[in-house]
Order: sequence, then C-alpha cells, then structure tokens
Amino acid sequence: MHCTRFVTDSIVWTGASDRRLHLFENLFPIPRGVSYNSYVILDEKSALIDTVDASVSRQFFENLLHTLSGRPLDYLIINHMEPDHCACIGELLLRFPDMKLVGNTKTFDMVTKFFGSVPTERLVTVKENDTLSLGAHTLRFYTAPMVHWPEVMVTYDEKEQLLFSADAFGSFGALSGTLFDDEIDFERDWLSDARRYYANIVGKYGAPVQAALKKLSALPVKTICPLHGPVWRGDLTKILTKYDTWSRYEPEERAFALFYASMYGNTENAVNVLAFKLAEAGVKNIAVYDVSVTHISTLIAEIFRCSHLVFASPTYNGGVYPAMQNLLHDIAALGLKNRTAAVIENGSWAPTCGKQIVTQLGALAGFRILEPAVTVQASLKEDSLSALDKLAEQLTDSLNNG
Repeated sequence: MHCTRFVTDSIVWTGASDRRLHLFENLFPIPRGVSYNSYVILDEKSALIDTVDASVSRQFFENLLHTLSGRPLDYLIINHMEPDHCACIGELLLRFPDMKLVGNTKTFDMVTKFFGSVPTERLVTVKENDTLSLGAHTLRFYTAPMVHWPEVMVTYDEKEQLLFSADAFGSFGALSGTLFDDEIDFERDWLSDARRYYANIVGKYGAPVQAALKKLSALPVKTICPLHGPVWRGDLTKILTKYDTWSRYEPEERAFALFYASMYGNTENAVNVLAFKLAEAGVKNIAVYDVSVTHISTLIAEIFRCSHLVFASPTYNGGVYPAMQNLLHDIAALGLKNRTAAVIENGSWAPTCGKQIVTQLGALAGFRILEPAVTVQASLKEDSLSALDKLAEQLTDSLNNG
C-alpha cells in the first residue's frame, strides 16, 4: 500500500524509511533508522526527483505508481548518484521506456559505471543555471560539487521557491509520519542526528559547503527538500545556521568534550577527576567519552559541537592507544580545525604518547594546544593531581576568556 504526503499541491513525497538497517554505509550506527526521500512533481510533464535505496524499493514503487495514477513519468532528475539514492534507476528505465534522465556530465559518467550504457536520446545533460520547464514549474539546476560527491547538483523549483538539496541539510533518523520541520522538535529530537550526519558524511567538505551556501543564498527559498530526514518549510534558519557553523569548522557551543582511552581504569580516573574539577569551577557543559566503547561517529559529532577538547590516553607499544589513534586519524581526515585542546598521557614505565598526540593535533589548522601535557605514571598521585589542577585552571580560563 502506498504511503505518501503532499509537500505542496503539486509535489508529493514518495520516499520511504528503513528501521531495519543497523549501519548506514555499513559504517555508522543508526538506532533510529534512516529515511530515503524522493519527490514527484506533477505538471504538464511529470518529474521524479531522485530515487531510493534498494532496501525500500518496494515501498518506493508503490508510492510512485500511486502518485502517477497511470500517467507516464517524463523525467528523472538525478541530483546525486550515491547508491542509496540511485538504486532504482535501472528498473525505472525499464518501467518507463520514454522517461529521460536529467543530470550533468559527471552524473552520466557514474550512471554508466553503475548501470551500463544508456541510449543518448534518453539523456538530458544540464549545466550550471540551465532550466527545464515542466509546464507551470520551471526547474533550475545548480552544481554543488563535493557536497559530498563530485557530481552533486541541486534543483530549484522557481514556482514553489523550493530547493531539492540532495544530501545537504539531511539527517539520520526514520520519519514517523511527521515529514516537516514544523511538525517536530528539531533541537530535542533531531539535532544530534543531523549533526552526526553532517560531521561524518559531509564534514570533510567544509569549503564546498560554504561555496554552495553562498551560491544558494541569492535564491528565495521557502522549502528545502533533502534526501534524508525532515523537509524544511518552517524556520529554515535553524538548519542553515548550523550548516554555516559546521562548514566553517567553528564550534557550535562553548563546551568541553573529554575523550579517554583506559586499559585498567587509571587514565579514566584522571579524566573523571578533571571533569569534577571543571564542574567545581563552574563549567556546566561537560561531556566525557570512553573512545573504546563510544562509536567514532558520535565522537566526531561531539568535536564539531564543542570548543574545548581533552584527549587522554595510555602509551601502548610505544605509541598512542589504538582507539585514540583511530579518533585522531579521523579528526585529521575530516580537516577539523579551530579548537582548544589539552592532552593527558599515561605510562607505567615510558609515557610517550602525549608528545605524539600534541604533534598530531598541532598539525591541524587553528588548533590551540594547552601545554604542557599532563603525565600520569601508572596511577594518579599528588604530583599529577597538582598538574591536573593547573590544567583545569587553564581550561576554565580559556573557556571564559576566549
């Protein structure tokens, strides 16, 4: 049975949600599932905006056929060729022999790689600022390369002042009937998933996101239709402001995130003591994470959120504890910058990881490292406790004074 909602009088959401999938991209936990959004524009000509993942294709086709109600599908607009959005292209080509694919040259290169060759007469190649008339609706196309694949484009409906934004402005999380942002409590129920989605899926590409935001700022936009998560038709500034902050790699909040690796509890104890000292100094926004048990996508999202970071690790085989090193690798790979960081090292006979962590963080743009690193030898004692006192003062002063 079909399950659709009208976005406007002539645009229908024809997507679906998947609550069975455990890992998005077989990598990121999605305990609340994920939605795959697709949209149909009904006019003199009909147009489908992107497809869905193969896992929800049955629901998608029921939705699409119900929405078309016997009429042909004239165009498939391909904003993004990632398989969770393009999986149904092959079947659509068979079901609708007169349907044309609309995309850019990079799009069709990827279509060939995924689905083999498509007759050129079925391809409509568009460039920056090109338009396509469906009747009352005129679609205008803008390239958005590396947000977050090189072929990405977005489609603007001039009549509705509506932006089909591909993966931009999306979120993890299945839809529960409430399709629109004005039907949900975004900050309470969706912000953490939206942040984790951005940080891990799009986060490496801050400069291209900034370029896209600048390009699109000239458009009058009333509605944003992403490929995952809620449709934005209420207060668009909520998501636009977040994307601007995240893509500039500026901290979302003046807050502390303390990350520790601990084999037998001694490094953990040092971090807990530091957290209590910060709280006693009046700091309220403190989060503490064991990097061995917290998924790295959550850790990365917290680094996007917080201005002040503490990394605590035991020395392991003369290097950084593997789970902590994995986090440091992701921080560098995503190009994170503009944070204040402090380091705590531990080692029973040769604590050496602190210098290695400082070196890695110091190579990142805009990272301010509070030195010296605190050294714990085996377990916390009076000398290292005194060093923690000084570090707590440094961190508190930095938080309060910029």
